[in-house]
Amino acid sequence: MTHALNIVWNPSEGIDLGFFVIRYYSLMFVVAFGLGWYIMKNIFEREGESIEKLDSLFIWTVLATLIGARLGHVLFYDWEYFRNHLLEIFLPFRFSPKFEFTGFQGLASHGAAISIIIAMYFYSKNVLKRPQLWILDRVVIPVASGAIFVRLGNFFNSEIVGKETTSVFGIRFLRDKFSPADAVNATQIPNPKEAYHAIATDPKFAALLEQVPAKHPTQLYEAFCYIFVFAILFFMYWKTEARLKSGYLFGMFLVLLFTVRIIVESVKESQGGFENELGLLSTGQWLSIPFILIGLYFVFTAEKPVKVEH
Repeated sequence: MTHALNIVWNPSEGIDLGFFVIRYYSLMFVVAFGLGWYIMKNIFEREGESIEKLDSLFIWTVLATLIGARLGHVLFYDWEYFRNHLLEIFLPFRFSPKFEFTGFQGLASHGAAISIIIAMYFYSKNVLKRPQLWILDRVVIPVASGAIFVRLGNFFNSEIVGKETTSVFGIRFLRDKFSPADAVNATQIPNPKEAYHAIATDPKFAALLEQVPAKHPTQLYEAFCYIFVFAILFFMYWKTEARLKSGYLFGMFLVLLFTVRIIVESVKESQGGFENELGLLSTGQWLSIPFILIGLYFVFTAEKPVKVEH
């Protein structure tokens, strides 16, 4: 069966400056945090909060996101491996079967969500001097926008791909099928970048390309849906009185974002974790259910705006 779009996804690792490569995944994180800072700056100005406190918020959020996402992946998705390789949780190296630099592969959004909520408790208490729900109701807006760019980064990295499909949306993720070593071995071209390019474009390697199945670009599905999550929260904060209802925007964020996760997870390849033990749903879907229930609680128990009589 033919694929209507027949897109072969073989991106470069990043922008090569000669002396340094700006990786697209890292660039997407920079864009996410930069845009988030700008959004919160406008919110703080509207609320009469000091920009100095915003600088602290930026640091707290960045650290919470990275630490929480890393620990979330370790605990929720790959504990069987990491419990025997504890140092690799905190170091960007693999020691067996041979020593190699790996970077911090694996970041779980559920872990990041938990970590940000915890960080906002201490930030609101020690720096902001406002109720925790006040900052949670506002920080979810830039977090929702950041989620868009994180998923675009996953797309550039050819990671978190979907199941095989014959639909028009299917994309052939070349780097998901062939590791750099596999591409070199299969083509006998010593440079991995050139080997990937040959598989994607050279008719001589058409048989190799046929081995690459089309899969759902679930990263793009999520990124597209998160645009609407962000737009809804942004509109509700700036154009309605929702910001006055303590916990309402925070609850809406949890419901909307993790509902998207549950839906998209249905066409996503298994990311591991405890889904085999529980069955029926994927690990990501199981982890999303508590967040949705918590979100519904805050939506339905949010305080109504207090009308001031003049």
